[in-house]
Amino acid sequence: MASKNISFDTILASLRKPGKYGEFNLRLAVRTLPANKQRMLIVGQRLAAGSVAEKVPTLAFSDAQAADYFGQGSVAHLMTRAAIVANPYLDLTIVALDDAATGVAALGSTKINGPATSSGSNTVFIANRKIEVGVVSGDTAASMATTLNTELAKYPDLPVTAEVDGGDTEKVNFTAKNKGTLGNQIGITFSSTATGVTSTIVAMNGGAVDPDIAAALATVFAEQYHVVATPYNDETSITALRTHLFSVSGSLEKRPGIGFYGNTGALAATTTLSGLINDGRIYAPYLRGTRSLPYELAAAFSSVVAFEEDPAMPLNTLELKGIHAPAIDQRLSRTEQENCLYNGVTPLEVGPGERVQIVRAVSTYVQDAQGVDDISLLDITTIRSLDYSRKAWLDRISLRFPRSKKTARVKSAIYTELLDVSYKLEELEILENVDEHKSKLLVEDDLQDPTRVNAAIPADVVNGLHVFAARIDLYL
Repeated sequence: MASKNISFDTILASLRKPGKYGEFNLRLAVRTLPANKQRMLIVGQRLAAGSVAEKVPTLAFSDAQAADYFGQGSVAHLMTRAAIVANPYLDLTIVALDDAATGVAALGSTKINGPATSSGSNTVFIANRKIEVGVVSGDTAASMATTLNTELAKYPDLPVTAEVDGGDTEKVNFTAKNKGTLGNQIGITFSSTATGVTSTIVAMNGGAVDPDIAAALATVFAEQYHVVATPYNDETSITALRTHLFSVSGSLEKRPGIGFYGNTGALAATTTLSGLINDGRIYAPYLRGTRSLPYELAAAFSSVVAFEEDPAMPLNTLELKGIHAPAIDQRLSRTEQENCLYNGVTPLEVGPGERVQIVRAVSTYVQDAQGVDDISLLDITTIRSLDYSRKAWLDRISLRFPRSKKTARVKSAIYTELLDVSYKLEELEILENVDEHKSKLLVEDDLQDPTRVNAAIPADVVNGLHVFAARIDLYL
């Protein structure tokens, strides 16, 4: 048998004392691929009542914990709740932010008109939370406003506080608990089954100045979070998230992640924003007309992504539990869904049983740097498969060659290990056509650094099955 020049870590070649010596070599032990457990990060605003200070990465395992840590009804609390409802098995970390020092809280109101001329009930929706109170014939507008305000106080997890207007006892005023633009997205609706009762709604408005999301992301730069949910859906905040993900996912840091923000408003505004972001690691789930808040949508969607550990598995039809199904007239038509998919927006639809589900998860990346249409990172499975494959190759090389000489034998061994990982990725249906591309696998010396070995690794990722087309031929 030809010599392979066996080397030892602890048994010295200079030993002269007779004996039998043995050491353990763990470098060859692992022959499988690494696990792909997903860690999720939520960034959201806290309240002063929260027990955890801002910018402190904190694990949360329940709705009650999040309420205690970040304050009931805070953005961070409600995002955590939405994530856990959609996927209760999360490895979830939250980084909370205080409101911006110059932030302004959004305001809204409902003015009740009466009196009631029959019995029934008044129903108010604050976002997706339903509050219902009984009405007796003869109740005045002022008494109904007081009753509603008393009932609202029983829901401390609402994203707003409420009080009867000091100058108009028929009106209940709402103030967003967190300052900033997110309060403007809190929907308020009123309906009554009692005759003679109506309401005049002033939508939440005036919220201004959000905290800087970059400050929160900076605190977790050294950690890896595979999935990141942000409550903000403005260009400045999403650009900051894009910059963060670019930095941590690159070839030097190697801690890849993908980010999500939610949209529930007009389709045109949604596609315009995605075009401004245009990034393969940023995703924009869209559900027009839902009562759920955009940041709840982002949190729920992200947690569903984190549940799927197979990076090549499409997410089509997966349910977003806890997200409100919009009214029929608000649901996206087929044409609108196609518009989303061609403009970097992930459309959601309502399936059987009024369940909100994913149509197809696509990134906001639609054009390259030259403005040429580019589908290379269209589906979420592509970047996730590349991230996982890179980890598998690099982990294998790290395990096998923690301290090695750069010889022809070692370079040959590197080639063999890289190819072995590729075959295993093919067995898991993450890569395909490995034999076909094997000739493109190169391991060679660097031309400038004599201590460096370079490799070119072909990666033909498996694509999702999204479209099936059949021609049906009729014969008479």
